[in-house]
Amino acid sequence: MTAAPAGERAPRVLIADDQTLIRTGFRLILTARGIEVVGEAADGAEAVAAACELRPDVVLMDIRMPTMDGLEATRRILRRTPDCRVLMLTTFDLDHYVYTALSVGASGFLLKDVTPEHLAAAVRLVDTGDALLAPSITRRLVERFASPSAPAPAQHADLAALTPRELEVPGLLGRGLSNAELAVELTLSEATVKSHVARIFAKLALRDRAQAVVLAYETGLVRPGDPGAGGSPAR
Repeated sequence: MTAAPAGERAPRVLIADDQTLIRTGFRLILTARGIEVVGEAADGAEAVAAACELRPDVVLMDIRMPTMDGLEATRRILRRTPDCRVLMLTTFDLDHYVYTALSVGASGFLLKDVTPEHLAAAVRLVDTGDALLAPSITRRLVERFASPSAPAPAQHADLAALTPRELEVPGLLGRGLSNAELAVELTLSEATVKSHVARIFAKLALRDRAQAVVLAYETGLVRPGDPGAGGSPAR
């Protein structure tokens, strides 16, 4: 059992799951590792109400719950508390709801049999504004659940705010490139790439790389079957 590293702010977490044992187990795991659990919810409606009242940093959200499912709850929570991060809880790593969850703003997903160490690390990771999933995993999920036969959507209006150089970045993120790989591709330092990515996220109102990958596919910057998409990372 380990606490948060010295000087690191502990995230405040809300756990939403209709199984009491899951909620209790996650609470024990997180509190033992220095992460504060501010509340629990047994269905989506309770989760929305609790998130609006308690303002957690991270919500652990079950996908399948009575009254209101986790997808609709996530949509409502992020609309009302946009600074919150949501991690979806699922039983299968290729749950067909995952793409929808990422599309409505979730920062990734966890299997319910996650190890205690991975659970705590995942909560801390998304609290920093990063996405839980490795870009290559996110890309494979998007490719699996985005229809490759659908026509390319019209470009998102916000993309017009990007410079031609900045416009390259969402497409590369959609192919799963890390910051180090972006630096090689764009012939820039990794520090400059991080600044570019942060500025682009601000312009496009993106929370993390998971949303950037979804945006790249939905706007046609990357299509399933493009070089580097849906396979191993480009580098």
